[in-house]
Amino acid sequence: MGRPGIAAPTDLGVPPTQWGRITEPGWWMQFDWGNGPKVPGPSGVVRSTLLFCAWLAWSRFRVVIPVWDQTLPTLIACLDATVRRFGGVPTYALTDNPRTVSIDHIAGIPVRHPQIVEAARHYGMAVHTCVPFDPESKGGSEATVKIAKADLVPTDANLLPAYASFGDLETACERFCRTVNGRRHRESARIPAEALADERARMHTLPTSPHTLALGMTRSVGTDQTIRFGSVRYSTPPGLVGADLVVVADLDSLPRTPDWAGDRRGLTEIARHRLLWFPTGSPAPA
Repeated sequence: MGRPGIAAPTDLGVPPTQWGRITEPGWWMQFDWGNGPKVPGPSGVVRSTLLFCAWLAWSRFRVVIPVWDQTLPTLIACLDATVRRFGGVPTYALTDNPRTVSIDHIAGIPVRHPQIVEAARHYGMAVHTCVPFDPESKGGSEATVKIAKADLVPTDANLLPAYASFGDLETACERFCRTVNGRRHRESARIPAEALADERARMHTLPTSPHTLALGMTRSVGTDQTIRFGSVRYSTPPGLVGADLVVVADLDSLPRTPDWAGDRRGLTEIARHRLLWFPTGSPAPA
């Protein structure tokens, strides 16, 4: 049970009205997704984007990151980029119940995706989910999605021009974050960027490197020198039997190279294949 006056997880079977809503510094972040604008991908084809939106409950510091999809590697990459912008890792992360976080509910208790649990342990935080149909329990990230979409997604109301590239959208998101984090918050009466400096002292230390899922899906090389991905086997160079490889299924979905990547830090591309799919979009059988 949580201490009075401190936010606590709402997925423990207790109605959220029984929990306090005032958090302590360094304890809670919230994250959610919103639909972003359509922009040309690296291949020139216009594609839909998504906005990953995160919010620190105490300092009100916001992070908005544009991405192409909501896959588990993308989620882990966004969480890694977010805590590095924070400069530390909060104790808890609260979100709703996407399949990348909760794979099932048993007797009303969410069952966590084992890989999100592993990734959260790598960063030193615990991922919790709100009660279904209770968006108020993560109102900070909901508000971040709302204002981010209003300021970043072109509509007839805001008269924003269309983005010429994904890089332009990334720049716009960074500019948006600087703006909202640099002005005084009406509830806390503090500037979020300044409050973050105080909150950072209560956070966990950042890991040196990201979790491997931030790079892509992990697959083991079989004795036939292939990996299995999407019910299809793809060949690998000789000498890698038993090795664990990182698979990136869509090069267009790769975000801007993060700071921690440096000079690739030992990561090497060993093979590149054309993905095999049925016209319906289902993977072809092995």
